[in-house]
Amino acid sequence: NRYVSNSIVFQQLAVSRKNEKTKLSQKIIQKCREKIYNIKQEKRTEQNREDKILAKTILVVEDDQNISELLRLYLEKEGYTVNIADDGGKGVELYRRLKPDLVLLDIMLPVLDGWGVLRAIRQDGKTPVIMVTAKGETVDKVAGLKHGADDYITKPFEMKEVLARVEAVLRRAADADEGKAKPRRLMFDKLVIDLDSFELIVDGKRVETPPKEMELLYHLASSPNRVYTRNQLLDEVWGFDYFGDSRTVDVHIKRLREKLEGVSDQWSLKTVWGVGYKFEVIQQ
Repeated sequence: NRYVSNSIVFQQLAVSRKNEKTKLSQKIIQKCREKIYNIKQEKRTEQNREDKILAKTILVVEDDQNISELLRLYLEKEGYTVNIADDGGKGVELYRRLKPDLVLLDIMLPVLDGWGVLRAIRQDGKTPVIMVTAKGETVDKVAGLKHGADDYITKPFEMKEVLARVEAVLRRAADADEGKAKPRRLMFDKLVIDLDSFELIVDGKRVETPPKEMELLYHLASSPNRVYTRNQLLDEVWGFDYFGDSRTVDVHIKRLREKLEGVSDQWSLKTVWGVGYKFEVIQQ
């Protein structure tokens, strides 16, 4: 009986230790995931800051020096390049010379009012314009939008709101330009990858394909013969905040191969052992 009792105690201790080890392992895994997530978020923040710095120039047309300098201070802190014009005439002149990515425009200006500046900008192109003015009546906002302004901010304003609207307007403009300039459609022998309509045409037939498989195939095929590691594909297709492991990529590649294998001898999904994957195109 004593032997049986001791055996039960030892079993209970073993189970207890195993549970403690499991809990400890889970805590370690969770901490590692959190650390990886924080690193990726830092990378994304840095990338966003770099994206803003690349050729993002803002023209501020404002005759109140206190307001224009406040705007300059906050916008430059966010990584934008800022130029200031203190009357409408200089505003048009600077706009035509600098071709900025966005204009922050007051209405009540000397020499030429904001409506005149806006008309001059719209005659030249579609540069985004945000009206920043004390005229807060609905009729003024409607008039600004009808004249071609992209957004309207009323004084006094919070700088957080200005920065958020600037970023949103620039993002909409970039998305519109990208959508017009670059249709997301790739064509190879017996293969069409259309990411705009999420259609995969294999040997003339439409093949039902989940969105993430489409995105992965398009990403690989956009850079033929380039080798991607699994982690690169996770970051660039699934996103920095995705917590899955590299086996997710393997599973999606396997499913794509089932749809594509043997269709053409001019291209294929290749495994580069010890590295990752590539969409290989045979040079003719």
